[in-house]
Amino acid sequence: MAHKSLASWLLLLSISLGLFSIFSEAADKQQHRNKQSSSSSSSSSSSIDSSAVFSVQGNVYPDGLFYVTLYIGNPPKPYYLDVDTGSDLTWVQCDAPCRNCFPGPHQLYRPKKNKLVYCEDPLCTSIHTLRKHTCGSPHEQCDYLIAYADQGSSLGVLVKDAFSLQFANGSLLQPHLAFGCGYDQQVPSINSPAPTDGVLGLGYGKSSIISQLQDLGLTRNVIGHCFSGRGGGYLFFGDSLVPYSSVTWTPMFRSPSLKYYSPGPANLLFGNQPMGLKGLPVVFDSGSSYTYFATRAYEAFIYAVKKYLPAKQLKEAPEDKTLPLCWKGTRRFKSILDVKKFFKPLVLIFAKGKKAQLEIPPEGYLIITSKGTVCLGILNGTEAGLGNLNVIGDISMQDLMVIYDNDKQQIGWVHADCNRLPNADGGGDGFGNSFTQPYVASMGILTDDL
Repeated sequence: MAHKSLASWLLLLSISLGLFSIFSEAADKQQHRNKQSSSSSSSSSSSIDSSAVFSVQGNVYPDGLFYVTLYIGNPPKPYYLDVDTGSDLTWVQCDAPCRNCFPGPHQLYRPKKNKLVYCEDPLCTSIHTLRKHTCGSPHEQCDYLIAYADQGSSLGVLVKDAFSLQFANGSLLQPHLAFGCGYDQQVPSINSPAPTDGVLGLGYGKSSIISQLQDLGLTRNVIGHCFSGRGGGYLFFGDSLVPYSSVTWTPMFRSPSLKYYSPGPANLLFGNQPMGLKGLPVVFDSGSSYTYFATRAYEAFIYAVKKYLPAKQLKEAPEDKTLPLCWKGTRRFKSILDVKKFFKPLVLIFAKGKKAQLEIPPEGYLIITSKGTVCLGILNGTEAGLGNLNVIGDISMQDLMVIYDNDKQQIGWVHADCNRLPNADGGGDGFGNSFTQPYVASMGILTDDL
């Protein structure tokens, strides 16, 4: 989402808030209807072997996010949702009525009285992980509060409605999935209409859309994204499009204190030279526009970059405030190709993945701004409130298919042409005809637990 300029991982707080009258009237009428998790079209036995594929729009710069269009409700209505692997709960701005909503691309979602999710529902319990979850009554509504590290937030209630999903095997399904109806959004800095209507949470928690689809037997708990350096790309649910034999895999690292997609600790190299940085905690987050290193790694990286830069051809450009560190040349830069030769690739080596390597080329950590300067797209995460975490954001995942296989507990990546949408039938190499997408930083890390 546009206002997630610092982090897109969720802090979910257990709260007891009364929603507006539209829901309070519905509480005693709904329980049997909320148990409906089927779609209006029957799910075939082969659905779990298929994938749902979505075209992605957006870019790292200047938009600062990647988003998809999902159709919710009956009749289905479109909503632009920020693709966020760093959070679980999906939410859209909601007219319940809305107490505080920012201007968005579509009309607010209008919930019906029979869509309320109750407090006693396991999905409600799953989003309240920081405090003991208690319900005043069995039919009490399920409230949520999402707080972002940049002080943005969404307050609302959990509802269920139909999501129209086209699967690669030809099935068109409308499963009823739980998501947040956000009626009070606090946005720290937004001076124009937001490019999205909410957030698509793709973490591995029970409330995540992909987890719900797996629970319904509709697809495997696998997600993947491919963001093009030219802008756009695609997102998929399920594993039928994953080229398993070509992917570099590393086990997912999970611990009670780290609730996000992590390939485990990594050693950092600049070019082929070790930087003396080992065992760095790393997470992948599609809700972060840029990559963030903790202070020690960030300072070592800046030192290494400056050490190899030719002083006569590149000079610092403090007048360009796009990002903290920018350089200008003797003439305006038009593309990364103009400056790529002055920078070296970054390499992350993951010990838990049999020394699996993720190489980040210069175009994976640099941007060319509208002022014709080149800026460093790796920022100081400690200063942004991320502690010692090192976050691999969108800029460093461009032109890669990145796969989060929750079934097999592994994360993988492979170079791919993200401008080509995968074939609907999943045949051949998994890719179809070329397509193009149209050409601010978003970041998604969790704030400290309360």
